[in-house]
Amino acid sequence: MKSFFRYTLLMGLIVGLATPFVHAAKKPRKSSKDQVITISTPQGDIRMVLFDETPLHKANFLKLAQSGFYNGTTFHRVIPNFMIQGGDPNSKDTDPANDGAGASDEKMIPAEILPNLTHKRGAVAAARTPDFINPQRQSSASQFYIVQNPQGTPHLNGQYTVFGQVISGQEVVDKIVQQPTAERNRPVTNIAMTVKVEKMKKKKITELYGYQYQ
Repeated sequence: MKSFFRYTLLMGLIVGLATPFVHAAKKPRKSSKDQVITISTPQGDIRMVLFDETPLHKANFLKLAQSGFYNGTTFHRVIPNFMIQGGDPNSKDTDPANDGAGASDEKMIPAEILPNLTHKRGAVAAARTPDFINPQRQSSASQFYIVQNPQGTPHLNGQYTVFGQVISGQEVVDKIVQQPTAERNRPVTNIAMTVKVEKMKKKKITELYGYQYQ
């Protein structure tokens, strides 16, 4: 396979009067902190943040990362001028033939495809099965890819959920994509990852990595 806040209006009547009034529920306060995810590989560290606009994907990835699920999985598919893909639990075993197949009982994540979240360089997106068996474009529960192409991969916009962005280590993505591969674009040498999550003030993230929050 090439593998968002909502407010409500409350209507009421003032007691004894027939004049309606409107209450606008407050928007959720934006947190001053965010999670920085670090993916460590033999080629170096990749750091990324996940988008609040894709809450299902963000919560799912954080849960897996914090539980240690990703530790020992590999980037099992790398294609120069395209992307690197990883996160399949099958890649932890000794059978390279099942890498990318995913677990047989895998629960999919509903698509959160938004027009403002595009496949630019460093975009983090969810892998999924093809349209003919997955017309709702639901995402894999764990597999993700990082766009390596300097021009991005705009032909994938609107088709896959983009849920994060690399903020440091894009050069590591470039190194990974250059590794020798065998069948199905699988690296000859395993590119195993360990993943950790660190909560940090958004102001600090901007200072350290130059990432600008909207």
